[in-house]
Amino acid sequence: MAFWRLLSNATKNKQIPLQIYAVADPNPSLCHISAFAIREYSTSFLITKTPKSQKKKRKKKESARTKHVQHESERIPHFEKILNRDNHFRFVVKTKDYLLKQPQQVLRLDDAGKLYRELGFPRGRKVLKFIQRHPLVFQTYRHSNDKIWFGFTDFMETFLEEEKTIMDEMENDRITTVRKLLMMSANKRIPLSKIYHCRSLFGIPEDFRDRVRKYPEYFNTIVEEDGKRILELVNWDPKLAISTLEQQFMVDEDRAKKAFQFKVKHGKSLNLDEQDERKLNLLNTLPLISPYSDGASLDLWTLEAEKYRVGVLHEFLSLTLEKRASIHHIVEFKEELSLTKHTYAMLLKQPRSFYLAGTEMNWAVFLKDAYGEDGVLIHKDPQVLFNEKFCEFADKQELEID
Repeated sequence: MAFWRLLSNATKNKQIPLQIYAVADPNPSLCHISAFAIREYSTSFLITKTPKSQKKKRKKKESARTKHVQHESERIPHFEKILNRDNHFRFVVKTKDYLLKQPQQVLRLDDAGKLYRELGFPRGRKVLKFIQRHPLVFQTYRHSNDKIWFGFTDFMETFLEEEKTIMDEMENDRITTVRKLLMMSANKRIPLSKIYHCRSLFGIPEDFRDRVRKYPEYFNTIVEEDGKRILELVNWDPKLAISTLEQQFMVDEDRAKKAFQFKVKHGKSLNLDEQDERKLNLLNTLPLISPYSDGASLDLWTLEAEKYRVGVLHEFLSLTLEKRASIHHIVEFKEELSLTKHTYAMLLKQPRSFYLAGTEMNWAVFLKDAYGEDGVLIHKDPQVLFNEKFCEFADKQELEID
């Protein structure tokens, strides 16, 4: 027992060498361990730390902010490029819209540097560098108080007159768009602030809140107790209650049937071929639910409710200028369109009609049929043509004179 006590103490004091040999005593009565030798001191009971260099690196889960919606093999490049283009022109487009709301359409540079969200440039960056990238659109000047201001160039002022003309010419179309939005909404009413916030999505002019007063036969504006202004539908027009998909059905019935797919779950024992499976799925898919029906009254998690929500989003995208919308636009109208938090997953299940581009946190949905195989809109609104022309000039450093 004395030897084991000695061995234990030595372990604590780290005095034991790697190999310990007990010398056999000729007199076995004097030593109880004379019959064996301890060949190697074991440290298996000690807690050891693996060096960092030998540790297996655990793969970090990709953030929803950077993870793409589509797998690389399934991405459609021309849709992804459209979002990259939006990012490239974010500053010039947002700054243009912000300046148009200013009384004199000018802004002091010191104030602009604090408006990174409103003007669309990264926080901490100098706004002057972004202004100087677009010399045909913006110009700076020093005021008498020695402060630097910036506004539109003379060329841009002329360009904006062209846009104003388009807005006036397309007013009736925009009024129809808003009427259809109200007819789709749950209570046939939408806060004016929501329409204003998403005005560029539908080509609605900046002064739309004033223009609606000219159409009392269509709209009624009420002010709630909290001061919120609500736009209400006055008259229901059955001629407008025909969706884009219904119009397509009249022209090409088979194509319209293929727009959506609501699969019927079945066992493998049925051994269905592709054609039989398609016919079975049509039992679920048809009839479609009109986006102009009362979707709010449907039981939330039924097949009919999901068919209604898919149809509503299809019609919503059909009303937009470029037949696409971002997650932020869709969330804006979530209550009015009776959407749920599962909208993202629902759209992914309908790849025939919708394509989701971007990242899981910041995605946009495209109406695939509205684009050609080259990724170009088949039918372009005059406002879309103007926007393309504006972006083309915004990227130039000097005006080309023929």
